[in-house]
Amino acid sequence: MENLPLTGAQKSKLRALGQKLDATIKVGKEGLTPAFFTELSRALRARDLIKLRFGGEIDRPARSAFTIQIETEGHCTCVGAVGHTALFYKTAGDPSKSSLPAE
Repeated sequence: MENLPLTGAQKSKLRALGQKLDATIKVGKEGLTPAFFTELSRALRARDLIKLRFGGEIDRPARSAFTIQIETEGHCTCVGAVGHTALFYKTAGDPSKSSLPAE
């Protein structure tokens, strides 16, 4: 299912939900490997909202580039990033499992 553009209110709701989440995936010094994208795909099938943590050795420009690459290759949307943590959302195939309320 393709991700539709999210409104500011939807992103805000997802960020609020994401505060309570633990980091599902951690990105280390190896960066974005095929194994990472396999794990990302698995995590996004299990939940539509995941929190990702970048290792301390990854600098700000690299985190920004990684976020764009994750959105593109992972077919998901970054709803917020602060420091070494980012939240990604992918529209759930089943609307009853969605973190966003029905409109």
